[in-house]
Amino acid sequence: MAASTRGLVRQLLAVGRTAGRKAEAGGARFVALLLATLVLTLAMGSLVAVHAVYTGKEQHRIARTPVVAEREGSLGSTVWLVGADSLDGERRFSVVYLAPHQGNAPLPPGVERWPAPGEAVLSPALRNAGAAEDIDHRYGKLAGTIQASGLDEPTEWLAYVRPRDGLSAERPSELITGFGPADGQIMPGLEPGSGRQDDKAEWMFQAAVAGMLLLPGLVLLLVAARTGAHARDRRTALVAALGGQRRDRALIALGEAGLPVLAGALLGAAAVTATLLHNTHIPYTDYILSSAYLREHGRQITLTPVIALLAVLAAVVTADLAPRRSANGTRPHSGAPSVWLPRIAALFPVMFLIAMYGPDFAGQGSAARILIGWAGIAGTTLTLPAAVATATAAGGRVLTRRGQAHGLPGTLVAGRRTHTHPGATARLVTGVTVALIILMQAVAWQGLFGSQSAEAQHTLDRIGRSALVVGARDDVTTADMTAFLDRLPDTEAVLLDPPADGPDSPMALYADCPGLAALRLPCPAGTSRITETPEDPRLQELIRWTPHDEMILDIHRTDTHDLARRAAAPEADFPLVILRRDGSDLSTAAVKRLSYEVFPRGAQVRAPGEEQVTAGIPNRDQGRWSTLLGVTGITVLAVTAGLSAMAEFLRHGRALAPLSVLTGGLRVFRTSAAWSVLTPLAIAGLVGSVVAAGLAAPVNANGESYITRELLWSASGIVLIVSVLMWLWASTVAVRQARAWRPRGD
Repeated sequence: MAASTRGLVRQLLAVGRTAGRKAEAGGARFVALLLATLVLTLAMGSLVAVHAVYTGKEQHRIARTPVVAEREGSLGSTVWLVGADSLDGERRFSVVYLAPHQGNAPLPPGVERWPAPGEAVLSPALRNAGAAEDIDHRYGKLAGTIQASGLDEPTEWLAYVRPRDGLSAERPSELITGFGPADGQIMPGLEPGSGRQDDKAEWMFQAAVAGMLLLPGLVLLLVAARTGAHARDRRTALVAALGGQRRDRALIALGEAGLPVLAGALLGAAAVTATLLHNTHIPYTDYILSSAYLREHGRQITLTPVIALLAVLAAVVTADLAPRRSANGTRPHSGAPSVWLPRIAALFPVMFLIAMYGPDFAGQGSAARILIGWAGIAGTTLTLPAAVATATAAGGRVLTRRGQAHGLPGTLVAGRRTHTHPGATARLVTGVTVALIILMQAVAWQGLFGSQSAEAQHTLDRIGRSALVVGARDDVTTADMTAFLDRLPDTEAVLLDPPADGPDSPMALYADCPGLAALRLPCPAGTSRITETPEDPRLQELIRWTPHDEMILDIHRTDTHDLARRAAAPEADFPLVILRRDGSDLSTAAVKRLSYEVFPRGAQVRAPGEEQVTAGIPNRDQGRWSTLLGVTGITVLAVTAGLSAMAEFLRHGRALAPLSVLTGGLRVFRTSAAWSVLTPLAIAGLVGSVVAAGLAAPVNANGESYITRELLWSASGIVLIVSVLMWLWASTVAVRQARAWRPRGD
């Protein structure tokens, strides 16, 4: 009896495999199920990976957080002071100054031995990123590389520097006796790294992965489960009429879906295994995913292919066993969509105009302004698919007339199908258009959060690094400052002090005659005042980034010694500015290296406003993740729409087969596939991208949109490529079916 049951199970599974292979949309469903399983595996694996990375980074940060000495008589202590630095146009990173204080002074995790005075230990990623700026020698001689145990992730930039003249144990330095909870009470705030300040909350990253990868994967699963449903519904009815039970129908469904689902799970498992064995470079983001963190959650991540496999099979069986509303197809036939769709489409331009210009009718700062804008965006998102479908249907009417007038059967068939089924077109393009709008909004708002850095970038674009602001990180002597200025070749130095008695008081510029000449200013005998915007763009930008009200600048003629004395004064607030006489750019890296050779802890060196650019770099890097996930989601949805359109076209392909005999050719299938598969997706990609960019245009900085041409072309280009590939595939399959239908004698 058991053998008989097993034999029946094998037969039913074999029936399913054969039926799937011979179905008109069998190939499309095979690919859809494979991709659905693969995407769901990657999406769930990504969710686990995000949690693993956040957890691992936090554990490493805690392990290297210092323990502050509670009493002077500790067995060993280290002087510790956390600073910061940056590479040109890149994010800030921690530079920790440290020196042994007494006894067996503890070293931070990842540092194997004490560097000698004037030596530094750098992370591998910092050495690689800063190679062009000779970062290995910026802080002194390179003493080694920080090991992975001392980094919160492989891509972290971090430097430990032992000053050549030692490090005072007085404030702001701290005396520490160890690292991590095992050595005592840790002191948050003293740990190296800026990840806690720069990283978004874990739930935000999880939400991005779920919305831009997992949700499109579920949509693909829904489409894959119902692809070719018309033929399967008839098969299900036949099996039921022959006395087959639900279990029998489920086994047939499993046999049909088993191979592609298993293939997708195996591909997903291969990808997951690769991330567990090796660090993985994530494209576009320049991020390296730590395999060590993933191995800590190896059980959960290795289960994702199994969960995806079971979920897809369960969805397929449930879809095949679900009762149908119509005996003749998977959807009820109704004329309602063709009646309501043009009315909904007519609202599209209204909603688009409301989104673009409606907020201008509300006052600045009004809550209604935001509500009007979001209402217009929501209305545009809901009506755009109907507009695309209605426009495509109108094009179908034109195609029908042209096909009738010129005797073009392919054009005639495609035109009539497009004109009579606008609802199917609307359903086809909805996912793509909605995803495009969401992506552009996410990128625009991400850019707005860093709008201050955009203003600073405008300064950099205008004057480059032809003027650099220098401020010593520690108390320095006039002799040190004089030595620093003397070792800067072909440069002039000036001091720009902010208003001393409030924003409405004058600013003060101190310089000698060559320095004033470099800024195109006259050299007074003593002091002069200007109240108009200066001619030199470098001085314009320096003033722009100096807090003030009225444009009042007092010019004080001075000499190099007095300039050095003022710059070395403890109350000096980074006012020293160095610039080239010929207006060319200075090397920030060279000036920083010189500062470490002259000053105890070097100097902060930056272009005017550059600290705002540096502060905005984490926002830029996080925006790359939004773009990567968004473009990936659009790709999945475009493939989903293409597979759905292809399956729908092939469902009617057999009915078109006799036309190949009547017309004497197979061009009818290529033409019909072009208008059924290629055209709706291509229009959705092009129009959707333009509309999405238009909706994001009001979110800008100084009138400049955050939506770049590269993003626009990437998003629309992916949809176009997918539409062309699906058209070629659909027409090839349809032609093959038509040739199989034709009599052997032909």
